[in-house]
Amino acid sequence: MEIEFSGEIFYWRGPSPFLFVAIPKEQSDDIKAIANEVTYGWGVIPVTVQIGKTEWKTSLFPKDGLYLVPIKVLIQKAEKIAEGDEVTIRLRIEMR
Repeated sequence: MEIEFSGEIFYWRGPSPFLFVAIPKEQSDDIKAIANEVTYGWGVIPVTVQIGKTEWKTSLFPKDGLYLVPIKVLIQKAEKIAEGDEVTIRLRIEMR
C-alpha cells in the first residue's frame, strides 16, 4: 500500500522526543484495515517514508485513532524542516 499526504510537523514527547506528522483520518482508516496483516507487534507498522529527496525506513505509531510518522533529527536536517512546517509525505507500507 502506498499513500501520499500533507501535514504539519508537531512535537510529541512520547516514548522518546520526536517530531511527528499525523496521517489524516481517511488514510489512517485504510491502514487500520490492513494493520493485522502488517504489524509486527504493539500496533506499530513498518514503512518506507519519503520527504523531498530523503527516504528512510521507520514505523508508524498509533495514537488517538490516527497513525503518526516519526521525523528523525537526521531527516529534519537533510530536508531543512522543523516543527510547524507543512510537508508532503510519500509512504509505503511494508507487507510481511
